[in-house]
Amino acid sequence: MTKSVEQLARDNVRALTPYQSARRLGGNGDVWLNANEYPLPVPFELTQQTLNRYPECQPAQVIERYAAYSGLNKDQVLVSRGADESIELLIRTFCEPGKDKILFCPPTYGMYSVSAETIGVEYVTVPALDNWQPDIPAIASQLDGVKLVYLCSPNNPTGNIIDPDAVRQLLALTAGKALLVADEAYIDFCPEASLSGWLRDYPHLVILRTLSKAFALAGLRCGFTLANPQVITLLLKVIAPYPLSTPVADIAAQALSEQGLAVMRQQVATLNSTRQWLQQQLEQCPLAEQVYPGSANYLLVRFSDPQVFSTLWDQGIILRDQRKNPGLEGCLRISIGTRHECEVLVNALNTLSHSAEQA
Repeated sequence: MTKSVEQLARDNVRALTPYQSARRLGGNGDVWLNANEYPLPVPFELTQQTLNRYPECQPAQVIERYAAYSGLNKDQVLVSRGADESIELLIRTFCEPGKDKILFCPPTYGMYSVSAETIGVEYVTVPALDNWQPDIPAIASQLDGVKLVYLCSPNNPTGNIIDPDAVRQLLALTAGKALLVADEAYIDFCPEASLSGWLRDYPHLVILRTLSKAFALAGLRCGFTLANPQVITLLLKVIAPYPLSTPVADIAAQALSEQGLAVMRQQVATLNSTRQWLQQQLEQCPLAEQVYPGSANYLLVRFSDPQVFSTLWDQGIILRDQRKNPGLEGCLRISIGTRHECEVLVNALNTLSHSAEQA
């Protein structure tokens, strides 16, 4: 019997709903506040001219500089094609399809489930509490067969930091059973909350990082896994032979230089200041029922009018709709753009509010 190309694909892939990234969703606008990117380009230029040669699997200068930035040893750092590759790499390394599971706490980053489904690994969800903190007793009851527990802090899309006491409890629960994976994609906006210093005490702790957010290099696709050497050694068995191209490694090393780190910290200060201003403005907006305080480069806002997203979209102001996520009815995530972009958003919301009052 002849089969179509689609029928030749694995059953779980045919049934898979792909992750809807900001670029997949599209849009046509002038104010892009939907992908948690840095709003302005950064001035790096390619310096390496060895494109005829394969790159290093783990570029030495990138590893050395990120290890120094993180306060770790070189053998505790692995670099990959964004933190997304790290998410998948951990599942491929530690989980047997059809046997092992991963666990995470929605609402949170959507790639945990997509990566698990793609590989054929079951995922368990334990909804977060009303304050977006993990439900420790519920997680404890669901750990049977779980190899990886993903914990995003600051959490995307809610923006909150996970309580360190909750993390300690989870580390105690998972010791000898599973790895606890702390996704710190946004930690550069609140470095005091990082768990990197905990690696010496917890051999089963793994931390994910990226240059996409605070370093303003989302288009570079460069991420890091921080872990104890035993974990890094296992991941190196599975990772692709050349995960970083020569141009990516070249620019990543520049971004992690002393000068590059100074630029990043100034970018963080600017965005954090703009976030505080935007939060104050949104709290005064009649359409905003609740503005959740955040520690990253975005804010989660619950609006009373379900048409806010589409109305702003039509005006070329592109936000991220979160209304389909559990517990986030009426919520939009707003990336922190330039001060001007945020002012355009506030003015548009104020106009909508005024129109609603007049109706």
